[in-house]
Amino acid sequence: SHGLPCANDNYTFASEFILLGFTNREDLQVTYFVLFLAIYVVTLIGNLGVIMLIRTDSCLHTPMYFFLSHLSLLDICYSSTIIPQTLLNFVVEKVISFVRCATQLFSFATCATTECYVLAAMAYDRYMAICNPLLYSVVMSQRLCVGMLAGAYLAGVISSTIHTVSIFRLPFCRSKRINHFFCDGPPLLALSCSDTHVNEVMVSAVVGFNVLSTTVFILVSYLSVLSTVLRIRSVAGRHKAFSTCASHLVSIALYYGSSLFMYLRPGSRPSLEHGELVSMCYTVLTPTLNPLIYSLRNKEVKEALRSKTEIVPLWVVSKLC
Repeated sequence: SHGLPCANDNYTFASEFILLGFTNREDLQVTYFVLFLAIYVVTLIGNLGVIMLIRTDSCLHTPMYFFLSHLSLLDICYSSTIIPQTLLNFVVEKVISFVRCATQLFSFATCATTECYVLAAMAYDRYMAICNPLLYSVVMSQRLCVGMLAGAYLAGVISSTIHTVSIFRLPFCRSKRINHFFCDGPPLLALSCSDTHVNEVMVSAVVGFNVLSTTVFILVSYLSVLSTVLRIRSVAGRHKAFSTCASHLVSIALYYGSSLFMYLRPGSRPSLEHGELVSMCYTVLTPTLNPLIYSLRNKEVKEALRSKTEIVPLWVVSKLC
């Protein structure tokens, strides 16, 4: 039992939930299935490609690409937490058990929170590289990078534990139908038949602290970078720094903007109908675009990729000969 019975006899305690998803129309379900499958394949190929390229190219064994490889790993975990279940919902009954729903929320929240802190670590790396280049190799040591990454994962686990427990300790007897395509916080809170004010405040406080603290840190870092870049006399150097930082900020704005809108907007319960589209930005779109934004727009990555594509044909020719 998850709580006391509700007054309405039609309400039953939820041992499982029904994810309503995007549509009940069968003709559109096939279209959505193909679209999400294509997005998932592109996300896996793009992020796995980034990880493999960074691991195999010694020129990319730097702090920036160390964090980028883990960002790609988080994006793979992120997508794999949500999209496979969504694909399943398009072809079979849209039922998810209580335990699987809680696991999905925990996994999603862990990846989302960890990604916030990894993005902050990447912003600090850019700050040190551009604002303090003489101290960069000393400060950004392997020990510091590993410590920052471990802290990011630890913050993710702690935050998601608080997030998940504060939601799933509630009695879900209002309905079994989740007005969303995955087990997210606001739609789940809307199903509880108890007073959720404290839980909503707790979830908003945890998410707000993680998002706002890392947002402020990232903005301060990039404002310092911008100030330094504007003092660079070399046009080529200024363009390179601007290009790198601008692409990072596009991804950060998309990710953080949609997250803040979903979790910290006032009166989230009555206006969940737009939640699916907003959630698509930070759960589906951002993991797909990150390899493009952080890697394919990066000169070092493009050169490493070009060298790999040149080596493969030479290897094939040598084997044939």
